[in-house]
Amino acid sequence: MQPTPRPRIEVRHATPADLDALVALEQHTFDSDRLSRAQYRRHLVSASALVLVADGADPSLAGAAVVFFRKGSTVARLYSLATAAEARGKGVASALMAAATKAARDRGCRVLRLEVRADNVAAIGLYERQGYRRIVQLPGYYEDGGDGWRYERALGSLATEAD
Repeated sequence: MQPTPRPRIEVRHATPADLDALVALEQHTFDSDRLSRAQYRRHLVSASALVLVADGADPSLAGAAVVFFRKGSTVARLYSLATAAEARGKGVASALMAAATKAARDRGCRVLRLEVRADNVAAIGLYERQGYRRIVQLPGYYEDGGDGWRYERALGSLATEAD
């Protein structure tokens, strides 16, 4: 018996109407280093930021990702990836990462970087399965003193690489 395929997860660009749900997801997902309402408000309209969301049960979100771009740089940064507790293990993070990867490629980026808490085993596993490699240790990187790792992934063309 073959496993039942997961339903396709729709990822879209966030809009100002998502602000309350984004802030709620942030509060429920992270204990520290949270994006504020004001930061999300700025990122939603910034040319150098992209906020992606996966819808959940109304009015909540199953997940969100924030990607930063720097003018003249071929390196994009996956700044934040959050998945609602009830959506974990259902492909939401992978779908958001695929959308972030495509967006970075579409903007001409060659590399996507991210930081992750050294004790976040689940996220590290996801990133490594997606082809990210650990490049730098970040002692005391997080607001609460937690250590981190920086990872990066070279972005090949869509035609030659599966996400």
